[in-house]
Amino acid sequence: MRQLFTPDDLLVGFDPADKWDAIRRLVEHLVTSGRVPRAQASSVLEQVLARERSMSTGMERGIAIPHAAVDQIERVVACMGIVARPAGLNFESIDSQPTRLVVLLVIPRSQKLLHIRTLADVARVLGVEEVRERLIRAEGGQQAWESLAISEARR
Repeated sequence: MRQLFTPDDLLVGFDPADKWDAIRRLVEHLVTSGRVPRAQASSVLEQVLARERSMSTGMERGIAIPHAAVDQIERVVACMGIVARPAGLNFESIDSQPTRLVVLLVIPRSQKLLHIRTLADVARVLGVEEVRERLIRAEGGQQAWESLAISEARR
């Protein structure tokens, strides 16, 4: 997980209006950070939004993993919004609980196995309650990034 994200990719105090705004902001972060080319931004955004419209990526335990397999990139890029407000964000999760951790994954379409493995790894790591709690309590990206080490140390 710490290889998937840099400390700057962990957006502490994330406060989008709704899940659609969350996705837009996270895609924009990847563009601004240079991990998604500006020329590809609208295409990547539309593919993530289309995936979300087809079925909510809201999981359980306050986690949502909006994602898409796209042709425009060559390697997995990701960022995470850590929702500031205690009431969380309505992401139409399967357990009907509010979302506090929104992980955006953009994966090369040609790498199906990597797509599945990355989704599983993110869900497994964030499935650990202590990791989720530390991420939510983090005061900045570096502290949040260090929180991901908990799960790696337990492997």
